[in-house]
Amino acid sequence: MSDFQMKRLGMIMEPQSGDPHEVEGVLNPAATRGRDGQLYLFPRIVARGNYSRIGIARVLFGPSGDPTGVERLGVALEPEAEYELTETGGGCEDPRISFLEPLNLYVMTYTALSRRGPRIALAVSDDLFGWRRLGLATFRPYKGIAFEDIANKDASVFPWAVPGPGGQPTVALLHRPLFRGTRPEETVHRPRSSVPDLDLESIWISYCGMTAPGETPGVHPFGAHHRLASPVAAWERLKIGGGAPPILCRHGSLIVYHGVHDLPGVTAGGRKMAYSAGVMVLSKEHPLRILYRSPEPVLVPEGALECHGTIDAVVFPTGIDRRDDLGTPDRFDIYYGMADDRIGVARLDVPETLPTTAVPDSS
Repeated sequence: MSDFQMKRLGMIMEPQSGDPHEVEGVLNPAATRGRDGQLYLFPRIVARGNYSRIGIARVLFGPSGDPTGVERLGVALEPEAEYELTETGGGCEDPRISFLEPLNLYVMTYTALSRRGPRIALAVSDDLFGWRRLGLATFRPYKGIAFEDIANKDASVFPWAVPGPGGQPTVALLHRPLFRGTRPEETVHRPRSSVPDLDLESIWISYCGMTAPGETPGVHPFGAHHRLASPVAAWERLKIGGGAPPILCRHGSLIVYHGVHDLPGVTAGGRKMAYSAGVMVLSKEHPLRILYRSPEPVLVPEGALECHGTIDAVVFPTGIDRRDDLGTPDRFDIYYGMADDRIGVARLDVPETLPTTAVPDSS
């Protein structure tokens, strides 16, 4: 096999009838194995008025090892901090979770919706059931731009210590700052032939020095910002952003990310957009080096559940589970939002060799 293959396993979670916490959708979950070996999802659960909490659920598996459903276990985070609240509500949205090996901690990155707009927030846990907020991620300026003054989303941390630009071990963060003029609602109106602004519509990587014993990640500002990848293929013309957190595969650091493009035709509300999923493989030792990037998406919106919902034509990967439990470390289950109101799972098989055809990046 010489290409990445993805197969849908089906919908695994949808809003529970009668639950006001979920009346506007369940979507975009983090996924991680607990210390007990069980797989847990942390879905964004949306109440009326787009008020989002982060839930927790245990994944149930059938005799073949395929995920079949979930057992709801409650709420992991609810908007409480000042940076999670707005005049009319607030939100804790779209979590990603990594088990940070050097610190023996689970680290959650999530989008905090406040009066200032979306920002990246951090929380840590020893056991996945009790979470301690660390506050908003802080950043050193980039070319005179203060990251704290712009919206930022789609963040995740590498589960291992990553060599920083100077070779020192760091906590590395993937994120997508929403600089002025880069939102899909803005870029969708540009001519199709326009060249993407490489500095803006991109996945970025930033570094924070490893904390001293007893400290937690994020106590120091993230800096040494570098644009990791920018939109280069037609299916990601409007923007790209981080998806599931990095995870090791046989070739390096595997990243399943999302790309956005506009669909043919114009509706009363303007052009329609589609969110699809692609794959990158980074060098483990040198994460700025992209070893492979899929020229075509590995998952595109198909069928009623992905093409019709709160937002049509969306597959949005946020969780990944390497199936070591089945003795298949080159097989990954991807958990993703379906049309912004349900959760699906698809299976990704990593090929024995990296394909020779890949999209180059102009970083």
